[in-house]
Amino acid sequence: MSERPICLADFQKYAEKFLSKSVYDYYKSGADNQQTLAENVAAFSRRSDPELEKTEPRSLIGKGQRTAAEFSISVCARLKLYPRMLRNVSVLDLSTCILGQRVSMPICVAATAMQRMAHPDGETATARACRSMGTGMMLSSWATSSIEEVAQAAPKAVHWMQLYIYKDREVTRSLVQRAETCGYKGIFLTVDTPFLGKRLDDVRNKFQLPPHLRMKNFETNDLAFSSEKGYGEDSGLSVYVAEAIDPSINWEDIKWLRGLTSLPIVAKGILRADDAREAVRHGVNAILVSNHGARQLDGVPATIEVLPEIIEAVEGKVEVFLDGGVRKGTDVLKALSLGAKAVFVGRPIIWGLAYQGEEGVKQVLQILKEEFQLAMALSGCRNVEAIDRSLVRQDQWPLSKI
Repeated sequence: MSERPICLADFQKYAEKFLSKSVYDYYKSGADNQQTLAENVAAFSRRSDPELEKTEPRSLIGKGQRTAAEFSISVCARLKLYPRMLRNVSVLDLSTCILGQRVSMPICVAATAMQRMAHPDGETATARACRSMGTGMMLSSWATSSIEEVAQAAPKAVHWMQLYIYKDREVTRSLVQRAETCGYKGIFLTVDTPFLGKRLDDVRNKFQLPPHLRMKNFETNDLAFSSEKGYGEDSGLSVYVAEAIDPSINWEDIKWLRGLTSLPIVAKGILRADDAREAVRHGVNAILVSNHGARQLDGVPATIEVLPEIIEAVEGKVEVFLDGGVRKGTDVLKALSLGAKAVFVGRPIIWGLAYQGEEGVKQVLQILKEEFQLAMALSGCRNVEAIDRSLVRQDQWPLSKI
């Protein structure tokens, strides 16, 4: 890249040129026709259904005209920010507390698998960047750096462990115990992957790890997704999941997981209010509103669309986070205005990693931080506690034709 990247899209342009087609497609793609992939980003600002604009006046979030669920159903219309003025924003505090851990900003790094495909240092570079920026990182079970390597690369940093439940429960038990031993601060249990969504690019590319890499948290070739195994004409990862991951997982497995660890447990992948209530009933400490980066079931809503009904359903009993489609500081502000405690960012971190390793990840996080800080200031918010639902409205006036 000849010029310094100034927004997150610049990093993706570089990654598309730099990474091999199979690797770039793996990171970039969503499930099936990728409808939800596009909507995750677009839902932060897109226009509403024209028919709604004809039949319904402006609806204000937080003013009592609608419930959170009704807000979600209306396709998020145009999410508009309504800033406060004359609030003395000369000094700002972006810090917040997530699962009992203080972080410098409500922008954290989501679990993205196999990061050494993007850069030789992979997850260890990402961990060091997060430590430098004072924020937390969620490590994928399918990392190409081990739980221990990431902990050693960034000691005293905030790490969380993303977890799948394997058919061999001892494999899962080992991952949890290793994470707890290494000082990880929570377990993010992925609940949306009994099987892998159909990612057409991965099928076409017959995706598998490059020969020099493996999932470092596992010893055997079968579990380490080694290219020595061979996966035929399908996406190798789809075959891997079908063979290794337990599709019988259910709510009782949260109780089983609670028996393994005293760490906070987060249900990652909740999109419905009834599931959110059930997760709370089964004792989770938090919920991550997520559609797996639009990589599982295509056609589900964008995460920002369902966030209000999840917030309403949990009634403040647990923390709620969001991932999916966050690309700007104003996206972070909108998510927090609608009730999220923090957002998690995935693909942009990979693009930064491909661009310049640890420094590239730091640049991505710094850009997001500065954009969020500016959005806070221009909205009259001196700290994250001042961000509330009155800042966001679902504006349904037709656009001016003048």
